[in-house]
Amino acid sequence: MSFTLQDMSSENFEFFANVWNWKAAIEVIKHLDIISEGKLRQMSYNATGVKIEIDEAHLLGEKIRDEVLPKLAPDKRIYADGTITNAPDDMTLFKDDDEQWKNYSVGYDWLKEFSDFCLRSKGFQVF
Repeated sequence: MSFTLQDMSSENFEFFANVWNWKAAIEVIKHLDIISEGKLRQMSYNATGVKIEIDEAHLLGEKIRDEVLPKLAPDKRIYADGTITNAPDDMTLFKDDDEQWKNYSVGYDWLKEFSDFCLRSKGFQVF
């Protein structure tokens, strides 16, 4: 499953996310306390078209850039539960219920690109 974030400006910039990154990113976004619970719920499903307005998008980009990225550094990633690791993603698919959380993480580079997208967007929709 994948997600496409489409800028609401006339340029229609797009940003792509796979489910492995997006699930962790949603949790990061949730902890920044910018987006409402209802929108967050919709953002976790692809093709909803939920709109993130320009002020929310810009604040999201700023907070990721200023608060999250400094904790990660280019060699780290963050899991959906908020823990940070410097172990590279070896693409192992964890199937046991108690280890499935390890399947979802997002790294510094991806979050930086997402932050940049948010900051230059005029708001976006999630498809």
